[in-house]
This record gives sequence, C-alpha cells and structure tokens, in this order.
Amino acid sequence: QVQLVESGGGLVQAGGSLGLSCAVSGTIFSMNAMGWYRQVPGKQRELVAVILSNGRTNYADSVKGRFTISRGNAKNTVDLQMDSLKPEDTAVYSCNANIRGDVYWGQGTQVTVSS
Repeated sequence: QVQLVESGGGLVQAGGSLGLSCAVSGTIFSMNAMGWYRQVPGKQRELVAVILSNGRTNYADSVKGRFTISRGNAKNTVDLQMDSLKPEDTAVYSCNANIRGDVYWGQGTQVTVSS
C-alpha cells in the first residue's frame, strides 16, 4: 500500500516563508514524478510544482520565483520551499506521486497566510 504524508503546514504572515515535505511509503520500484497541488474551498485543485526523476521542474506561473520544489534528502521525499508568501497562497496543499503510471495523493496540509 502506497501512502503519501505531508507535513509543514501552518500559519504565517504575508511575506514570510514556509517549508512543506511529503514522504512516500510503501514498496516503490519506480517513481516518475512528484508534485504539489493546492486547493481552496469552492475552487479547482491547481498544480503548484512538479519534479521529475531527472530533476527537471516546472511551476505554476503564480508561484514562479517564490516557490522551489526539490527532492528531499530522504528517499521518496519531496519538499516545497515557499518564500514571499501572499494571502492568496492560502490553501490545502497536497502532494502527488506518479508511480509506474498510477497516481497517489496525500491527505493535504493547511497553509494559511495572513495579511
């Protein structure tokens, strides 16, 4: 059973920083990509950032220059460093993994940015 668990969410003031981590557990033979998504009530979930096994990354236009996605030091871990946070970044952030064509999701972690 593959499971994803996010951590690092919380409350931060505008202009501040926050780091999120996602750990994938279970038997994993090949992981093609890992990413971060976010969702607010009444809105569609949107892609924030993704990183491929070769290290290539891409970001949503709204977070370019402010967020950085990277593979963590631990195996099967992905981090999201969020700087210069804005109130509009407030959302539930969920990590995603593509493992041999199958997609898996974490339960999400709340990020709240106050004015």
